[in-house]
Amino acid sequence: DYELCEEWGHLYPVPREDLINLHREHLLHLLEMGDMEKAFQLLQRIEDPGICLAISEQSLDQHPNLAASHFLADYLTAHFYANLTTARRNEIQALYMGSKVLLTLPELSRVNYFHLSSRPLLMLEQLLMNMKVDWVAVAVQTLHQLLAGQEIGFTVEDIDNLLSKYAEKALKFPFALKERRS
Repeated sequence: DYELCEEWGHLYPVPREDLINLHREHLLHLLEMGDMEKAFQLLQRIEDPGICLAISEQSLDQHPNLAASHFLADYLTAHFYANLTTARRNEIQALYMGSKVLLTLPELSRVNYFHLSSRPLLMLEQLLMNMKVDWVAVAVQTLHQLLAGQEIGFTVEDIDNLLSKYAEKALKFPFALKERRS
């Protein structure tokens, strides 16, 4: 049905908003089905870059599943980096990094941290508080690789400070040790 509507849009004038809505719904449908290749082809077929940007951003704002969010954040960063405001660029890159970190976690645990996908530092802190040290190690390694040469609102130093803070808390004892008398 989406393809028929798309053909109809080529033959007859369709209002811009209706065209954006059609393509957005088609894109979200393809992403929910897991067909990233067809989703990419759909975005490539759209001739007007303004419409393509609107569709991609609106789709991302609908908070689709993890793989779809990762795909859209990557697409927006790769194709529309210069068209985005600094704040929006940081938000999308943070979502990209957060989704990349989520993809490193065990599949059954991802749902517990999905709500933090746009806030990678907070996700890292939550993993630390939940004592998921092995997962933190992989997440930190992933973030270090992704942050190389990027400016997205936080840095490698921020990650290191967070790790230092929790390492210090882990070494604090809530009670005083009593001396043993011989």
